[in-house]
Amino acid sequence: MKFPILNIDGSKNQSIDISDKLVKQKINYKLIKFVIDWQLNHSKPRTAKTKQRNQIQGSTKKIVAQKGSGGARHASKKAPIFVGGGVAHGPKGERAYKKRKLNKSEKKLSIASIITEKNKSNNLLVFNDFNEKIQKTKDVNKILLKFDAKNSILIVDKKSKENIEKATRNIPNVKITDIGHFSAFDLVKYKKIIFTESSVKELEKRYQ
Repeated sequence: MKFPILNIDGSKNQSIDISDKLVKQKINYKLIKFVIDWQLNHSKPRTAKTKQRNQIQGSTKKIVAQKGSGGARHASKKAPIFVGGGVAHGPKGERAYKKRKLNKSEKKLSIASIITEKNKSNNLLVFNDFNEKIQKTKDVNKILLKFDAKNSILIVDKKSKENIEKATRNIPNVKITDIGHFSAFDLVKYKKIIFTESSVKELEKRYQ
């Protein structure tokens, strides 16, 4: 699919062919939800752990006599029914959690589905590489306002990132990253996706 390459002044004097595998993919909303849920669930380690009955330290002396007390026959204060006793069926730490691995194909298809959806809603932009350094935040703000991209993720090539990262990082609702450091959640979180010519070519290679 032919896609216009935008200059920072708003002009369109070039175009780029982007693979249909990236921008005309069948949108799989179920897969997108699964991948995002997986990423959010695995963003923090599951460290919750409680002590079971056999892990409580203390006396093993029988609380009351087996018979004659008129009450139930309790053997130990470590039982879950007592305050200070073990916890029945509580979390057992990170090792006890079953982790399902995310396949590379699932991740790739979910990203292609999101990019396709952004393309259909006119929220996908491709800029020329930022070959000149932009020092001031207000200059980047002007560019983003021109393209109605005040809520956007910029996925750029290495050189472009070096040239605009400092001027971009303090702008609210804008994230700048590169091809190797974004997720499906990032693409859904922001309204617009902005690539540079070099970065979209690099991403396209992964879908060949």
